Amino acid sequence: MPPPLLSSVVGNRLNPLDLSLYLVLDPDLCGGLDGMVATAKVAAEHGVSIVQLRAPQWKKRQWMEAANLLKAVLDVLNVPLIINDHVDIALATDAAGVHVGQADMPVDVVRRLIGPNKLLGLSTSNANHLAAVPVELVDYIGVGPVYPTGTKRDTSPVIGLTTFSQLMLEKPVPVVAIGGIKAGMAAPLIKVGANGVAVVSAICGQADPAAATKALYAEICGARS
Repeated sequence: MPPPLLSSVVGNRLNPLDLSLYLVLDPDLCGGLDGMVATAKVAAEHGVSIVQLRAPQWKKRQWMEAANLLKAVLDVLNVPLIINDHVDIALATDAAGVHVGQADMPVDVVRRLIGPNKLLGLSTSNANHLAAVPVELVDYIGVGPVYPTGTKRDTSPVIGLTTFSQLMLEKPVPVVAIGGIKAGMAAPLIKVGANGVAVVSAICGQADPAAATKALYAEICGARS
């Protein structure tokens, strides 16, 4: 069965937001810009519901080129493109939204800059973070890292499935689980309350990204049935 859409209210706007399978692109794993665009396209065609561009080593012009190419592919498939951290890139390319971390630009400032009609995500990793989420400003939060991950170096300590399940009892807005999630690890997270899972290497750099995406999507749907 297809995953349900979540209703996320920001200002006076009602956004259908499907966090089920959230792909965070990695230019190194995907093989550069062309590989990243190709991966995003095939993943969006086979179950990915939202895509984030994250390329911390890139210059701004590379970010802009990538965002424009990704939007051209994803808009046709009605899959939103989220820009990690860089509000200016999101605005310049009319991306669907921005995702920020605890050490990035404050959420209230980001919301003021992007306005009420774009999506805003926030990374969290503990109960204090969840309690401080400004629910009137944020569409969703990422919670993790649940498992050890090698695709991002500046992460908080791994929280594990037990702590993640406890945090889900207090979730203030829709949640996407993040950090080290591979095939076979998504279902337990969905069952304890995650609205979706974010993956990087589970799709990026896989020999068959389409098959990898379909397997994850089937796992998520199965956990909800």
